[in-house]
Amino acid sequence: MKYTLLCLFGVAVMVGCTEKTDKIPAQQEKLVEIKDGQYSEWYPGRKQLKFRGSLDSLQQRDGKWEFYSERGLVLSMTEYSHGKRNGFSIVKYPNGRIHYRGEYLNDEQVGRWTTYDTLGKVVDDKIIIEHR
Repeated sequence: MKYTLLCLFGVAVMVGCTEKTDKIPAQQEKLVEIKDGQYSEWYPGRKQLKFRGSLDSLQQRDGKWEFYSERGLVLSMTEYSHGKRNGFSIVKYPNGRIHYRGEYLNDEQVGRWTTYDTLGKVVDDKIIIEHR
């Protein structure tokens, strides 16, 4: 009986300590692509786009940039000029309703900024005067 238990213990130790060397390392998924001045970033699995926008010659955000949900809905859009937010910006809740919207000038909020609750009711509406 002792001999059988000792053998079983030995087999268990050998099986537990054996390391497989035939494992192939998982190839890292490429989720970012920059092609012809267009930046694209994907969610894992590359089935859905996460970010998309244009880049200038210095690889800074330039033009319209959009952020997408994992279901493909546009959740935000902001306009950029050479790495700075310049122009209209809108951010949405996951349900698709607008969370807030307004404009930027040289990376600062300017003009009318409106914030909404998840049902679409205005909860804040303010006008920001340009700082200089």
